[in-house]
Amino acid sequence: MSPSTAAAAFSAHAGQYTALRRRLVPCYEEFYGAAVDVLSLSARPPQRVLDLGAGTGLLSEAIVTAFPSVSIELLDGSAPMLDQARARLGDAVAAVHVADLADPLPDGRFDAIVSALAIHHLPDADKRRLFARAREALIAGGVFVNAEQVAGPTDALTGVYGSTWERDCRTLGATDAELDGARERMRHDRCADVESQLRWLREAGFTVADCIYKSWRFAVLAGFTS
Repeated sequence: MSPSTAAAAFSAHAGQYTALRRRLVPCYEEFYGAAVDVLSLSARPPQRVLDLGAGTGLLSEAIVTAFPSVSIELLDGSAPMLDQARARLGDAVAAVHVADLADPLPDGRFDAIVSALAIHHLPDADKRRLFARAREALIAGGVFVNAEQVAGPTDALTGVYGSTWERDCRTLGATDAELDGARERMRHDRCADVESQLRWLREAGFTVADCIYKSWRFAVLAGFTS
């Protein structure tokens, strides 16, 4: 499925998306918290940040809370989700881009480029091209943070990731209908394993690449420039 098809699927659930994500990402606080923590490693607070696949602005909201002076640009293929993100973030939003992740990035250089649970919708070749574009769009000393849904290093472990996810979501109160809806949206997923993605980040020109946080199928990957 194309990224634009995935955007349409998520647009249909824009109104319920924020509440659903808290039930369908069992490690929500730690996962998003780790992505924000990576930005604290820079020599100075980030001033200009691009959020790829921004959705309803959940990751950007966490970034604005941690860095109140930050200026955020939002990019997503779903206009309804971006409407919610703009309302959530208010004056912190410098620009909104309704665009596909496979499209060219907005002009200019960024202190940080971030993404949460979006890039796994791209085929692997497009992931690699996006990593390279992100590297080119960062300032010296900038960072790319990808809070992502990943595959396991083997099919067996990918299966374990799935069963563990379902167990933990049910513990948080996810219903059969919510899980069925999530599985339907997951038909658009093209997840890659952590080691492959770290290699692709290094090949894209990032000086250092690391997995900062991981809990089964959820991982926070970071690429640092020098």
